[in-house]
Amino acid sequence: MNRSKWRSVRNELFTNGLGIASIIILIVFSLAAIFAFLSSKDPNALNVMERLQPPGAQHWFGTDDYGRDYFARALYGGRISLMVGFASMIIATGIGVAVGVISGYFGGRIDNLLMRMLEIILSIPSFLILLLLSVYLKPSVGNIIVIIALLMWMNIARVVRAETMSVKEREYVLYAKASGQSAFGIIGRHILPNLVPVIIVGATNNVASAIMMESSLSFLGFGVQAPSATWGSMLNNAQGYIAQAPYLALFPGLLILLTVLSFNILGDILRVGFEPKLIQR
Repeated sequence: MNRSKWRSVRNELFTNGLGIASIIILIVFSLAAIFAFLSSKDPNALNVMERLQPPGAQHWFGTDDYGRDYFARALYGGRISLMVGFASMIIATGIGVAVGVISGYFGGRIDNLLMRMLEIILSIPSFLILLLLSVYLKPSVGNIIVIIALLMWMNIARVVRAETMSVKEREYVLYAKASGQSAFGIIGRHILPNLVPVIIVGATNNVASAIMMESSLSFLGFGVQAPSATWGSMLNNAQGYIAQAPYLALFPGLLILLTVLSFNILGDILRVGFEPKLIQR
């Protein structure tokens, strides 16, 4: 990929106020999750004498119905939510790129087989599969990551396949074939480098989707189990106290909103940056 595209992406990111704000938000949230252990509060320490305390100097986000510090729980909950998002993205992107490249490059029966399989999976409501698998599998962070990843690879596979079919018809790829280079050598040297923009944009969108899936699953009670917390499970626990302690829903809801929105904004900016022609339309 030529330098002009990277230059265009850099310009889009750092001349766009929303892009800069999104980057700052994600960096702050990520650092807060990584260094959550520096918090002086134990996220699982019970104190019924301080239950449902409003936000204040002692407890920045208040306390929940068990008297646990809500800010500490938000920090540790963010660690799990972001870890699920990034880990699911890596697995889903890897599967999607592999399937898309193989399908698009080799074509024929392999393409037909992989695309029919993909269409069958896409025809089943993903959230229904998510719930069914979560019920039958033991709730754990590892299982949730794998389940979400297996439900997210299809869209990026379709985009990568279409791009691969376009790239493989370019002159330098045809020359590589004529010179006797192996198929996987051509894929590694000529196909994948040209797919970097598509992969980056797809990966960014996958992180946002994974966080939403995990939050939805935890909100319904099928995610990470107590006493561990995620932003989604915190929202679920807040249902019974909306009128009495609305901050219990406000803080995790706001964290989910800002995180997902930031990833979506970055995905849009990266898409425009990698495809400058879109600006002229």
